[in-house]
Formats: sequence, structure tokens, C-alpha cells
Amino acid sequence: MATLNLDELKSLLEVTNSKLRDLEKLDLNVDMTRGKPSFEQIRLSRDILTNIDEEVFDRNPNIFNYGIGDGIEEAKQLFASMLEVRSDEIYVGGNSSLNLMYDTMLKAMYFGMVDSNRPWMKEDTVKFICPVPGYDRHFAICESLGIEMITVDMTPNGPDMDAVEALVKEDASIKGIWCVPKYSNPDGAIYSKETIERLASMETAAKDFKIFYDNAYAVHFLDGEFIEQESMLEACKNAGNPNRVIIFASTSKITFPGAGVGVISANRESLDYMEKLIAAQSISQDKVNQLRHVLFLKDFDTLLEHMKKQAAILKPKFDIVLDSLKSTVADERIATWSNPRGGYFISVDTYPGCAKKIEEECARLGLKITKAGSTYPYYDNPKDNNLRIAPSFLGRSDLVQAMDVFTTVLQKIAIEEMLKNEQ
Repeated sequence: MATLNLDELKSLLEVTNSKLRDLEKLDLNVDMTRGKPSFEQIRLSRDILTNIDEEVFDRNPNIFNYGIGDGIEEAKQLFASMLEVRSDEIYVGGNSSLNLMYDTMLKAMYFGMVDSNRPWMKEDTVKFICPVPGYDRHFAICESLGIEMITVDMTPNGPDMDAVEALVKEDASIKGIWCVPKYSNPDGAIYSKETIERLASMETAAKDFKIFYDNAYAVHFLDGEFIEQESMLEACKNAGNPNRVIIFASTSKITFPGAGVGVISANRESLDYMEKLIAAQSISQDKVNQLRHVLFLKDFDTLLEHMKKQAAILKPKFDIVLDSLKSTVADERIATWSNPRGGYFISVDTYPGCAKKIEEECARLGLKITKAGSTYPYYDNPKDNNLRIAPSFLGRSDLVQAMDVFTTVLQKIAIEEMLKNEQ
């Protein structure tokens, strides 16, 4: 990609403004704020709604009653194969992994974790490390519970481990770190073996330090190839820190987003502790939905075949976004972007000071994108330069129009800012 001189930038701005005047006539009304599966993807799982017949019903009477509070064994086995853990290291919950994450953090605050001396809320300060750019829902959990967030930069191999290790070694108030280990939200990073092992083995001032390991996209590849990744739970066991990690996952973007199955995986000692706390609030989760998913997804090989069908729908949409950026952005200073192999997002880094203006201008033209700053705690992106693109929900024609608007606005705002700084 070229680096344009001043005259070339001014000429490009004229062309961009002319195109923008044409785009204003589109009367667009498109929402690209969140990574929602499209209806075409959801239709792939419609058989879940009809796969419990009379024979299945009669054969599984316990599933339709109280009890089996930690989930049915068949579901444990299915999720164990997906997360590369043992089935006795799985707790199967309700439809939402986000709910499980919030509930686990709330329990840590009110009761402490299995290796805590006291509840976290009894500490003077509780802090969590948040790799950025990152997931706004993680930040919302911390903010709602009064947990201070400390940012570290993401790299293509995971969080900046030199920064993480330096922080956790000296500060006992740092109780954990948020991690999305595969196709991270929003930039698609895949944690390396070295990163996983360093997280598992690093020295921490807090003896009850926890890795909140949100493996939301464990099987969400785009190129038809499942990428194996070292088990964080096994790495923690091997490092002598078996209770350090709590793994979260769900089928929210595998089957039905509003009616999936969420799970927790952890060392047996940690699970025993958490299940005793959960028992006070729930006799059992939705075992009928667990059974539906087992009957539909069957085993890991069948699950991967299902995800290949998802990828066949998703990848062309990611290609539209990436091709639009490549063909439109004329100067590497205007923007750079991630090229993820899976997940649901593309991360765009603009020229500094432009993200909020781009979001606002896109909204004026009828295109809603994820709020600028969402990928940073407290919506505070110091450089005001990161935007998250979520291409999954839109149809092809809407997505083409949306990217036409986005890339045009991106160039206009960035060039104006660059020219202003040149003066």
C-alpha cells in the first residue's frame, strides 16, 4: 500500500467527497453493531426443534424432571471433546456463557474462589487485566461490579505477556485476566503455545489469581480447517496451578443464539466449589435443551461438519469486507485491519483521532456500526482509532452498500485529520 503525498491526499479527498454525496442519496438503514448470526445460519439448526420424539421422551424420563444439576452426561462428553478437557471437568449450564461469566465473577466477589482467603469484595481493591482491543461485555461485567480494569496490548499471539507478567507479579489486587484464546474479539488473534504456557505458569502476587478463559469461538473457523490449540487447563495443571483457569463456552453461535447451551470447564476442585454455590440458586438447568443439542450435534466430527456449513455462509461476507478495505483504502496511514481465520469480527485501526467521527458520520448516512471505544474499558480508547466490523448478520447486497459507506467515510475522515495535522 502506498504512502500518498500532500497533493495526492487532497486530490483523493475531492474524489471521496464526491462519492459521499452520491452515497447520501441511498437512504440506507443498516445495523452492523453486533456479531449476530444471520437467519441463514440459524436455519441450519432448525432440526433441534423437532428431534425429541415419543421414543426419546420415554427413554429419558430423568431429563424432564428435577435433578442432574451439573448437566447430562452426553452433553458433558460433547463439550469435553470441543474444549479438549475431560467430561468430569465440565458443568453444563443454561443458554448463556455470558451469564455464567457474570455469575462466576459475582460469586468470586461475594464468596471468593476455591483458593481465596476471603471474598474479593473484602479486598481494598480488585483489579482485572483486560487485553485491548477486547470484548465490551467483559468490560461491562467488571464495571458493573466495581472491578478496576487495567489494559495491556493484544498481539497476534495473544496479550503482551511481558506486560502481563510484570503486572501480576507485583500487585496482589490483580485477581485475574480476561482471555479470548481463539479468533479473539475483535481482531481474531490466536493464542500461541508460548502465550498459553506463560499464562499458566507465571508468578502472581494473588494466590487466587484467575484466568477467565472465554473460548467463545473454539470451533468457529472460516477457512474450513479446525485449528488445534494447547489446552489451557492442562497447561495450568502441568505448571502446578490447576485451579487458575475457568473456561467458558457455549453454542450461541453454533445453533440458536438465544437458546443455546453454556458450559464451564475447570479443575475438579474448582468445579466442586462452584457447584456447591450454584446449588443454592438452581436445582437444574434446561436439560431438555441439552438433550436436543446432543441429538443434533451428536459428536465432535458432526459438530465440525456443522461448522463447515456455517463457515460457507460466513466467509464470503468476511471477503466482502476485506476486499472493500483493500480496494478502497489508498494509504496505509488511513487504516490497517485484521485478517482473521475465524470468529465473528474484523478489527480496523484508523488514523488516530478518527474512530468516533467515523462512527458518527456513518450513523448520519444510515449505517450503524459498533460504538467507537467499545473495544476498550470505559469506552476509553486513548488513540480513538479502533473500530469493530461485524459482517455476519447482513445479506450480501446490504453488506456491499454498508462497506461502500464505511470505507468512503473512513477515507474522508482520516484524510481530513491527516491534512489538518500537516498544516
